[in-house]
Amino acid sequence: MWPREELLKPIWYAFTALDLDHRGKVSKSQLKVLSHNLCTVMQIPHDPVALEEHFKADDQGPLSNDGYMPYLNKFILDKVREDFNVVEFNKMCWILCYKKNICTKGLLIKDDDAFKVWCIFNFLSEDKYPLVIVSEEIEYFLRKLVDTMGSEWSEDKFADYKLQLQAKRNCLTVWEFIEVMGMGYFSKGMNRQTLSLGINEVFQELILDVLKQGYLLKKGHKRKNWTERWFILKPNSLSYFVNEDLVDEKGKIYLEQNCCVESLPDKDGKKCIFIIKCTDKTYEIIASDKKTKQEWIQAIQTCIQSLRLGLLSPHREARLRRRELRQRQHAEEDQLVEKMRQLQAANEKKQRQLEAMREVLFHHYKMCRDVDTLRYVRTCVCVAQVRQQMEEQVAQKSSELEQYFQRVQELENMYHRLEEALDDERQAKQDEEAMRKLQARLLEEEATKRAELEQIHLQQQRVLSQTESEKQELVAEQLAKERELQKAILQLEKLEHERQGAVEQYEVRSHMEVYKQSLFSP
Repeated sequence: MWPREELLKPIWYAFTALDLDHRGKVSKSQLKVLSHNLCTVMQIPHDPVALEEHFKADDQGPLSNDGYMPYLNKFILDKVREDFNVVEFNKMCWILCYKKNICTKGLLIKDDDAFKVWCIFNFLSEDKYPLVIVSEEIEYFLRKLVDTMGSEWSEDKFADYKLQLQAKRNCLTVWEFIEVMGMGYFSKGMNRQTLSLGINEVFQELILDVLKQGYLLKKGHKRKNWTERWFILKPNSLSYFVNEDLVDEKGKIYLEQNCCVESLPDKDGKKCIFIIKCTDKTYEIIASDKKTKQEWIQAIQTCIQSLRLGLLSPHREARLRRRELRQRQHAEEDQLVEKMRQLQAANEKKQRQLEAMREVLFHHYKMCRDVDTLRYVRTCVCVAQVRQQMEEQVAQKSSELEQYFQRVQELENMYHRLEEALDDERQAKQDEEAMRKLQARLLEEEATKRAELEQIHLQQQRVLSQTESEKQELVAEQLAKERELQKAILQLEKLEHERQGAVEQYEVRSHMEVYKQSLFSP
């Protein structure tokens, strides 16, 4: 459920914009239109008669903010549901007030970016009216914006700006805040697109409660196929869309206290798998690498743990802690100022008593100057004793005052040490982020080298298979030639046998011819 004080701030700007005469009152007809628009964007059934019924006893004309507040609480804010579009709600209130207070033509930011800065201001501003943002919250936002844009934070530049803020009681109104952002004092060297992207990222993080977002693969429940989706993690839900345009929402996983997230081993050739177990369903998801998988598991576990502990969103918890720290510091400062004032008043009172005593003694001295010398001496001794006692009391009060000043100095030193500790923590976070980026780069290089090695291995396997096939072809060719050679040898032996038979036949015939000639010769 959205905190009521966060919803009242945009409505206060809309009410103030309708107060054209700056008298703190708005006509009933305008409040009817405002109430109808609020009910529409907050998805609340609108009762047009309720306003008339609520104020039927008050026909004195326009209504003040205090007069409208009971109706607003009873008929609108008490019926608010959690699933209404908070961006449309803020947009409606913004449209009513921004054109009457600021023009973005001469600024580096567009109307949409100014709207997002306005929403961020409402989130970080104090819960007192008229709304202002203190220097500590300005520094928090600027640090987050500069870090998002990938730039370096300038402590000296902000220290100079804090000196300028002292003339404005260390705070700004929303229109001054938007003008500071639009003038680019803290974003010099950045183009409009980079500044717009930075504002949008901080807006999603603080206003939309986007804790993490990115592409993941999700396994379907019916067809069991893996589909790439754009996931957005919020404190109590994990939504997934077709792409990062956020136009087509395909589903939402509601996180509850009994949900859990676990890592799964690689299976079926799929790596970096983790599972989200809810009451009625389980969701299998694949990350792009092990590092991304671990980041998503850690972020989801943090959300579930916060739900179990009943905590607010991380940014609301951090804002609450910062406010409590400021309140404690202000209370201690007020106590010290009050004690110093009391000591100063006591000291002044003692001084007045001492002066009165001196006047009395001087008057008595004038009256008794002709009296005996001994009485005069005794009187002087008494005066000296009283004076000594008064001086001792003044010295004691001065010592107490000095001790309180020392306590103030100790508190200031403690405050500086806390600031140094915060700076050390910020530096540690920056070092951790640098180390994380270095690890990511090393993992990418390792993945690239591994892919190259796998490619070389595949090439070697292809060469080996090709060599093996060529070897098999040569063996088959050799066997074929051996078979042909064997056939040729057989044919040669057969021809040799036939030749020998022919030679024998030829010799027999020759002998027969010679024998016949010898018979017929004379």
